[in-house]
Amino acid sequence: MKPYDDFDAEADAQALNKAMRGLGTDEESITKILGNRASWQRMEIVETFKTLFGEDLIEQLDSELDHNYQIVCTALCMTPADFDAQCLNQAIKGAGTDEGCLVEILCTRTNEQIEAIKEAYKTKYEVLLEEDIVGDTSGDFRRFMVSLLQANRDEGDDVDQDKVEEDAKELHEAGEGQWGTDESVFNMVLAARSFPHLQAVFSAYKDLSEKDIEEALESELSADLLDGMKTVVRCVKDRPTAFAYELHKSMKGAGTDDDPLIRVVVARAEVDMVQIKYAFQRDYEESLAEFIAGDCSGDYEEIILQLIGEPKDD
Repeated sequence: MKPYDDFDAEADAQALNKAMRGLGTDEESITKILGNRASWQRMEIVETFKTLFGEDLIEQLDSELDHNYQIVCTALCMTPADFDAQCLNQAIKGAGTDEGCLVEILCTRTNEQIEAIKEAYKTKYEVLLEEDIVGDTSGDFRRFMVSLLQANRDEGDDVDQDKVEEDAKELHEAGEGQWGTDESVFNMVLAARSFPHLQAVFSAYKDLSEKDIEEALESELSADLLDGMKTVVRCVKDRPTAFAYELHKSMKGAGTDDDPLIRVVVARAEVDMVQIKYAFQRDYEESLAEFIAGDCSGDYEEIILQLIGEPKDD
């Protein structure tokens, strides 16, 4: 998704108001506007809507729309940090904990994005995100999440080959090279090192072992910690491929796991959706649009297809 060329926040706000007034709701107009504007443009529409009509656009959409379509539309009226913060809160505060949501967001965001999420969370819920996560998780998984929340990953491009060899050796010795597993070493390396450094570490690890790093993780770790660390590894190898994997996982089999589908599409629509679609077609031999059309329907399907750049009327 790119910024709309003929953008007029006031005209869009008036059109959205008209779409929700009177008997019935004009979902087609809502989809064409919210599904075809960049994030900064949508934020301007939200502000203009309140100025013109004295009402909160998100509240109006909540009252007019239903189910997954409503979730997508309201998500599009939030900043990325606000939406991530809301998703994390729902993952923590609901019945049980949605560890998959914690993994998907915290393992794939940059330092700057994590800091913005933490600030948005504190503003909206008046508590630190770290406090909520610590109170709702445990063990090695909790330690990994807390490490990622510090937003201290090295984001430089320099790679020190000596340090690469040292990290690869420590990972091997912490897992395959001993009886039992020292999870703290995996935590230290995967939560703090730069992606270019980790790419080199994974290559060096394969030279030390007969296993790829993902195979090594599968043999040493389990449950949510394994999912989290494998997500980081997939992002290091290729971020669009990692998100294509998450989208396929959300829709394969019986039924659709709509929450991760919505999170990924909303988060990546303006970032790397073209590359994600390519990776999806390459890995699963079906277009992302075809996969979505087979799992979604109605206005929900329409806006998801609009966001991935494959509107149904095309």
